[in-house]
Amino acid sequence: QVQLVESGGALVQTGGSLRLSCTSSGLTFSSYAMGWFRQAPGKVREFVARIAWSDSRTSYADSAKGRFTISRDNAKNTVYLQMNSLKSEDTAVYYCNAGTRASTPGAYWGQGTQVTVSS
Repeated sequence: QVQLVESGGALVQTGGSLRLSCTSSGLTFSSYAMGWFRQAPGKVREFVARIAWSDSRTSYADSAKGRFTISRDNAKNTVYLQMNSLKSEDTAVYYCNAGTRASTPGAYWGQGTQVTVSS
């Protein structure tokens, strides 16, 4: 059974930083591209960032470029999202995804972690 467990969400002030983590089990983590998505209240879930399984190449939504960094530690079966210079519009539930292709989610999701940015 595949499980993705996110952590690290919190309430933070505008301009602050957070690091989200997602630890996986039940899949061969090193063989999966991993992604982060987010969903704000009343909005559709959107792509944030992706990291490839083979060469750890990364890609980002325009809203995340220059502020967010996705990384992975295959030895720990964990993917991270470092978020800097947070804005109120970054407020959302952030979801980890396994099998992300470009900006399209794969089959497996975590339960989400809440990030709230207050001004």
